[in-house]
Amino acid sequence: MKLLYKFNLVFILVGAIGSAGAGLIARDMLQQQARDEVLNTGRLLIDTALAVRGYTAGQITSLLQSQLEQNFHPQAVPSYSATEVHKALSVRYPDYSYKEATINPTNLRDKAEGWEVDIVQKFKQEPKLEEYIGVRESSSTGRALYVARPLRVGSPACLACHSSVEAAPKSLIEKYGPANGFGWQLNEVVGAQVVQVPMELPLKRADAALRLLLTSMLGVFVAVGIVLNLMIWWFVVRPVTRLATLADRVSQGELDAPAFDRGSRDEIGLLAAAFARMRTSVNKAMKLLEQG
Repeated sequence: MKLLYKFNLVFILVGAIGSAGAGLIARDMLQQQARDEVLNTGRLLIDTALAVRGYTAGQITSLLQSQLEQNFHPQAVPSYSATEVHKALSVRYPDYSYKEATINPTNLRDKAEGWEVDIVQKFKQEPKLEEYIGVRESSSTGRALYVARPLRVGSPACLACHSSVEAAPKSLIEKYGPANGFGWQLNEVVGAQVVQVPMELPLKRADAALRLLLTSMLGVFVAVGIVLNLMIWWFVVRPVTRLATLADRVSQGELDAPAFDRGSRDEIGLLAAAFARMRTSVNKAMKLLEQG
């Protein structure tokens, strides 16, 4: 097997192993970055909901407090405001969802269902758990990451509407009925804020970045391979081939064959100089034999 073939075989093998290893590392890194991007988006949406809840509780509820007995305004409820804000956002971003999934809600649109119930129960069972993250498949949005945080009854003011039917404002009973949203206890986990963020687009961007990286690596690999092949051929294979041809001629008795002109001081130059000395020694030996 010729020298260039051996070199290219090793070069391709090392390049393939290196590219595969780099590709796996890059893929994991890009996938993690995509997941972090989705997670940060989910947390931002939850923090936005918390900001809306805080604004409603601090500035809207107090303004409408005096009217609750005669006319219940759901806009005074922090969870209602947060849900409505995200509902408006979903018009432009339909794949993103926000829900205050509650086991026993006053407004039945907030009722926890299926997997949401499991999340609420997890928060109930682990009081110190402040955030739960997972991935699920949805028929409408595909693969989605969800971020959940517990909803606790953190203020006695909440119990004014949720402790018992008798204590609740009559206007609330007239609007939602007496069957749901009562019996809550202070510091009890009653539900969970659940945000779902689609992962398809960030994962596609990660795959596109990976393909670009691998394509670039392949291009660099091919370019380096071509340059190295040319260098090896010009500086190694070509002079060694000429030297081998000359040595073959000398070995067949052509003592007048032209000298190998190699003035460089690299390894090939040293080999050429050694061959020239050997040739001189052979010529002297042949002349001595002829004289004897």
